[in-house]
Amino acid sequence: MKRTLEDLQKRYNSSSSEKRSVGVSMPGPGGGPRRGPGGPPMRGVKSAPPKNTKKTVRRLMSYITSYAAPLIVVLFLMLFSTGTSLVGSYIARPIINNITDLSTPAQERVENLGKILLVMLCIYALGVVSSYLQSRIMLHISQNAVEKIRNDLFKKLQKLPVKYFDTNSTGEIMSRFTNDIDNIEMMINNTITSLISGTITLIGTFVMMIFTNIWLTIIVVCFIPIFAKGGAVLGKHSSKYHSKQQAALGAINGYIEESVTGSKVVKVFNHEDICVDEFELLNDDMREKQFKAQFFGGIMGPIMGNTSQISYAVVAGVGGLLCLFNGFDIGGLSIFCNYSRQFSMPINMIANQMSTVFSALAGAERVFAVMDTEPEPQDKENASSMENMQGHVIVKDVSFGYTKGKTVLKNITLYAKPEQKIAFVGSTGAGKTTITNLLNRFYDIDSGSITIDGVDIKDIKMDELRKNIAMVLQDTHLFTGTVMENIRYGRLDATDEEVIEAAKAASAHSFIMKLADGYNTMLDGDGANLSQGQRQLLNIARAALSKAPILVLDEATSSVDTRTEKHIEKGMDGLMKNRTTFVIAHRLSTVRSSNAIMVLEHGEIIERGDHDDLLNQKGRYYELYTGKKELD
Repeated sequence: MKRTLEDLQKRYNSSSSEKRSVGVSMPGPGGGPRRGPGGPPMRGVKSAPPKNTKKTVRRLMSYITSYAAPLIVVLFLMLFSTGTSLVGSYIARPIINNITDLSTPAQERVENLGKILLVMLCIYALGVVSSYLQSRIMLHISQNAVEKIRNDLFKKLQKLPVKYFDTNSTGEIMSRFTNDIDNIEMMINNTITSLISGTITLIGTFVMMIFTNIWLTIIVVCFIPIFAKGGAVLGKHSSKYHSKQQAALGAINGYIEESVTGSKVVKVFNHEDICVDEFELLNDDMREKQFKAQFFGGIMGPIMGNTSQISYAVVAGVGGLLCLFNGFDIGGLSIFCNYSRQFSMPINMIANQMSTVFSALAGAERVFAVMDTEPEPQDKENASSMENMQGHVIVKDVSFGYTKGKTVLKNITLYAKPEQKIAFVGSTGAGKTTITNLLNRFYDIDSGSITIDGVDIKDIKMDELRKNIAMVLQDTHLFTGTVMENIRYGRLDATDEEVIEAAKAASAHSFIMKLADGYNTMLDGDGANLSQGQRQLLNIARAALSKAPILVLDEATSSVDTRTEKHIEKGMDGLMKNRTTFVIAHRLSTVRSSNAIMVLEHGEIIERGDHDDLLNQKGRYYELYTGKKELD
């Protein structure tokens, strides 16, 4: 069934953890399930307009003002460039008066004209040079500032907890790096310069108008409230719609990312038409919000321009009367009319830039929202490095829920020591994967304790904890690079020989050698040129290469055939030597050799023992193993 626009916006706009819940599988494009109820909370979104524009502006400006010296040079060049423009315009006054002064001989007037024009040429030439230097330096400042924003955003992403990535779509996160930062770059690179230059021109022109004629200046000033009021009203509407436009853009990005990633699922279930219809809803919504944002942003310039034309006409009429009855010179009237037009130009320029400003501020607030997200818990002051971790794991009375009031694990207690293989089986959503998430501190427990070698994991340095736990997840992921580099990701200082041995232990060596360049075969697109099973074998080899004393296999062999699985299990016997191994599996044949099997249901361990003990109990495990009751 095709979803409504409101439902799509909630799912694919900006994140809102309050709208997520564990226990409900949210469908992907076309209606397919994303994740079972035992996993972390699902993604949902709630768009919001900018909450604190002043704070966003101050924070954005801090990236620019960090380049104080070149910024001062730019300001000086702006002042100089504006000054040359104003002085050049003022020189037109003696030129016009000289030409219209019939009492002076024509030859003398021509000579005076030549001298004045030469001076004007030199002044404007200096202005062109200063404008060029100003643009080059400002470009340098803007690019460095944007680079720093990108670096800060990416660094923050590395510090965010797994929960953040579980509850925000990849497309939404990518939108911060692309659309939002692109808007910021456009504003810093062009708009800020225009706003500062326009402000300087506005002030300089106002001073020159007063110097030329105070009465005509008063007339121009009377039109300023009209400009200000009109700009404020239009700016308020433009800011609101630009925020909605950015949220709609994030929703489209999130939907496209998920649709492309799940394209095979969409085709298998013939949901192409549904996807197209849902995308059209989002795209149409994006069009409407873009139209309103661009309309209110773009209409500001023309309205201000027409208002300035009225001001220009009034000034010209009153100025003409002053020339006739008050002795005001024609040259003065001419340059004042020019100044009055120049006076409105910066206002029009600023008004035209407001569309870019509002887009950038909306994007900046979204970027800073990521930067302000609570990072992973910091290590305690005296946290242990656990350099010689053995792998004695004790989970005692642990309870946990991804959201308040919804408990996933209830009073879980288990023990594991080196060379032991502990298996978790049970229905989907029973909490098997959650236990391994807590072991890595991807999430912190609500109550109870988890210790390794007698030390609470909260008292162990985070990087040391995870360095000592190797994981093979059900969802495979490979990086762009060679096969050798992808396996070596498990331990960067490993030799080529160690990498090959790890591949052999994972039964990956034989298929690797059949590739075009063997271990030097380039992989891209998350290993798109390999089968799902081959990708998983490389992930297992990566974990095998790690010297971590604790090994977690979360459905690690679910993507390989039974024959390959037996080869992997044989290799794993050597791999698990002196290691504490936790195995999550739906194939019960893979856990028969486990020292202990934990049967979970609804977040509780209902049975425990080895394979033979559990069969003799003839309980839930017996039902699952003999097929008398299917595994959910």
